[in-house]
Amino acid sequence: MSPAHTPTLRDIANATGLSLATVSAALNDKHGVAPQTRERVLNVALSIGYDFRKKTKRVETELKTIGLLIKHDLDMVRGANPFYSQVQLGVTNFCQRHNISLMVASMDVDISNHPISWPAMINQNRIDGLILAGAFIDDTVEIITRTYDFPIVLVDSYSSTLKCDSVVTDNVGGAKKAVEHLIKNGHERIGLAGWNPLSPPSIQLRQQGYLQVLNAYGLRPFIVETQLSREGGQKAVTKLLTSNRQVTALFCCNDETAIGAISAIRQLGLEVPRDISVVGFDNIDLAAEISPPLTTIHVQKTWMGALGVQSLIERVLHPDKPKTTIVLDTDLVIRESVARIATPDPEKQREVELIQARTQHNLLP
Repeated sequence: MSPAHTPTLRDIANATGLSLATVSAALNDKHGVAPQTRERVLNVALSIGYDFRKKTKRVETELKTIGLLIKHDLDMVRGANPFYSQVQLGVTNFCQRHNISLMVASMDVDISNHPISWPAMINQNRIDGLILAGAFIDDTVEIITRTYDFPIVLVDSYSSTLKCDSVVTDNVGGAKKAVEHLIKNGHERIGLAGWNPLSPPSIQLRQQGYLQVLNAYGLRPFIVETQLSREGGQKAVTKLLTSNRQVTALFCCNDETAIGAISAIRQLGLEVPRDISVVGFDNIDLAAEISPPLTTIHVQKTWMGALGVQSLIERVLHPDKPKTTIVLDTDLVIRESVARIATPDPEKQREVELIQARTQHNLLP
């Protein structure tokens, strides 16, 4: 090693084959490090002349390369995902500002969310930390944590059984905002599209929010089990509007489903919002460009990516920190896809306002 080179945590990690998080934990006498591992780290640190007085140096400068792994369903067409491309933008911008290299890959999963193959950046152990974006089942995450020695942060996903930090959206609260907006505009027969029993956790939570609001107002749910896609939105409209269960409004679990629903409504010779109102979720760029512009729930997608990187840095700095979940609030974006269908009588309107006042104080389940 050149005399001009100041030994760093990365040098120790490279020499021992351990992750930066493990090296940091060993040098700072943290729990969870095996005695033999701590001894090996200390021996290497002493041999290369690491300055222990610099333990307070920010480890984020040592987090050189992180990986962003985005789930890809085999039955979905490949291409830029309008949701996760914004998450990736947040990760990229944060990494550029902090001089962190970024490797991005997608991972094919089957219908049960099991991985078909592992990307090279994981197999070759070329990263210091990993962000998993999308709904990965616990078994998949456990395989990675058991096999590889680097911190993992889940974005738009959560594990109740594994010690992984997460960055998620307030899906229940966002769904409540969407459905309450429809009720405020006089709708009582509100359908749900884009949900099925095998949907990922975020969509299950959006369905819960939908049901919670309808239950609070004493309204009947109208649910069609479909995929979270444009085709799913089209199928939901066909079933809901061509049966005796006709609805006046539709809450879609994401914008792609809502766009498919609007297309199907037109094919039936109806108009949005004159004949049926539609609300989406996610606020992808296309939501503002379709006709009519879609009322939807804005998700802080770029912030999710940026906070995912920040969570990785914090985990390396503080390996013993309790498991943390960051929940980001949502915003209702009102555009032109919702119409007021009737003015309720004053007594009914007062009842609606009282229920809204109560539910606004309890957006999370």
